[in-house]
Amino acid sequence: MELALLWTPGARPESATTGSVFVRPRLAARIANRRAANWTLENAPWSPVKAGRHVVTKLTEWGYRLDHEREADITALTVLLARAALTDGGRRISLHLADQNHQALILILSHQSGPAPEGPEGEDLLREVTALGVVSCGTDTDREDGGRRRWALTDLDE
Repeated sequence: MELALLWTPGARPESATTGSVFVRPRLAARIANRRAANWTLENAPWSPVKAGRHVVTKLTEWGYRLDHEREADITALTVLLARAALTDGGRRISLHLADQNHQALILILSHQSGPAPEGPEGEDLLREVTALGVVSCGTDTDREDGGRRRWALTDLDE
């Protein structure tokens, strides 16, 4: 079974303009039948770095041997996602990590309702995350499942 994100119908990636980042409006995420871990972090200046440490430490516990560059990229993308979630203004964020077939899903919930970031703020975040070598990434809002979500799927080179 592969690490999967379930998408609802929407615009197709080929409709994006040159230089734009495609943002899907709705994401239904389900983490099942695979190793997973999660943490709740307070809205504090140190929480993004702490989130990065949690992810790298857990991946190491699961047996992944990340070289220095890959570890730095995974930490950086986790920090970017966590910082963005903290700007939503909630009291806490939730960090979820799952792995399968040498890939890791990093998902952060801000627990704040409202529209997912669109335009420059949302696109800039996704460009920064994409530059760190992810397979896929995105943002969305689901009031029934913890508010705003930001996620990235990345390969884990051994």
